[in-house]
Amino acid sequence: MSRRRNRIGGALAPVLTPFDEDREPDFPAFLAHCRWLLDNGAGLAIFGTNSEAASLSTDERIALTDGLIEAGIPSDRLMPGTGACSVKDAVRLTRHAVQNGAAGVLMLPPFYFKNVSEEGVFSYYAEVIDAVAEPNLAIYLYHIPQVTQVPITLSLIERLLKRYPRAIAGAKDSSGDWANSKAMIENFAKEGFDVFPASEVLLSDSLAIGGAGCISATVNINPATISALFATLDGGRPAHETPALQARVDEVRRIFQSFELIPAMKSALAHFTGREAWKIVRPPLTPLSQSVQSDLLKKLASLNFEMSVEQ
Repeated sequence: MSRRRNRIGGALAPVLTPFDEDREPDFPAFLAHCRWLLDNGAGLAIFGTNSEAASLSTDERIALTDGLIEAGIPSDRLMPGTGACSVKDAVRLTRHAVQNGAAGVLMLPPFYFKNVSEEGVFSYYAEVIDAVAEPNLAIYLYHIPQVTQVPITLSLIERLLKRYPRAIAGAKDSSGDWANSKAMIENFAKEGFDVFPASEVLLSDSLAIGGAGCISATVNINPATISALFATLDGGRPAHETPALQARVDEVRRIFQSFELIPAMKSALAHFTGREAWKIVRPPLTPLSQSVQSDLLKKLASLNFEMSVEQ
């Protein structure tokens, strides 16, 4: 039950998107954050949920991707989010990512219409794959039903793998339901389908049965420790380190999950980098209040949590 060779794996961050005072993407800060994540062992799932991707235009996503590649960020460490309600937008974003050498793309189903049929979701992915028509296309299906209300079911995965065994590479399971992640791994990992739960809390359980890593919000904040945990589980570090590392990442995750996650992570980055603009989010999100941020920082201090980062 092993991943296909040369596939991206490990701890990936749905990279937070920094904005300036006009709420425009701040590319220098974005690049610095991406470099820091890479230096600490993480991969880059740019334009995921925690990137505020739904608040970014297609042109903004393409421009930011181009900027990273031109600045020397390795394209094989990128997994851009390319899902969109419009098939044409999804095709444009996906083709751009593949043609620029991305390791894969993370693709939401179309999420505006609710209670759509499985046939409709299958047709969406099929149209994107057929239109992109690139041999190196690797799609990671993005299952986050509590947000999209459009689930990636086991039967849909089976159908897509049967029709497009080369293009369908895996899934990110953000359902929070370990039983669902476990079923994805047990049913499809043997076919080279790589499953990434959306929390490092599940790393020990998922890697034990053939999971590929995690694509987790808090990799943005704690990349070195989460990457070290993956390395122990993957055989790259002494196994006796695993329980302590798992407990450590669980503690940090638990704190951030007790707050509104995106503003909390941005507040932490603002504190540890000294860049106050990290707190800026695009509507409809709002920054943490000063009192809530103080509570967050007190809880992190109780763990002696630090981020060695200059941005």
